[in-house]
Amino acid sequence: QVQLVESGGGSVQAGGSLRLSCAASGRTLSSYTMAWVRQAPGKEREFVAALSWTGWTGGATNYASSVKGRFTISRVIDGNTVYLQMNSLKPEDTAVYYCAATYLGAPHGQSSDYNYWGQGTQVTVSS
Repeated sequence: QVQLVESGGGSVQAGGSLRLSCAASGRTLSSYTMAWVRQAPGKEREFVAALSWTGWTGGATNYASSVKGRFTISRVIDGNTVYLQMNSLKPEDTAVYYCAATYLGAPHGQSSDYNYWGQGTQVTVSS
């Protein structure tokens, strides 16, 4: 079992940046494909980005088209923290952001492919 805890959310003006962190306990994350998924009020969960486990083709990434070029998912060398660097933020990026994980596998773009979830962190972007 892996426990995930997100941090780094907050309020920022449009055009600003935030970095979200996802820390794991219980297991090392190097064998887990990691993802960030967000949910805006009144909307369904939306895939944002994914990063494969460290043994998958050198760490493949997958991004939603709405964030490609603005957001970057990465993990630290010890494998137990995953980041989401968010630049050029827009008001439509406002949501609760969740860290998610699944053991091994490809960096899928469907939130239903992930088994473990954090509690979420709020990101609010004002215009």
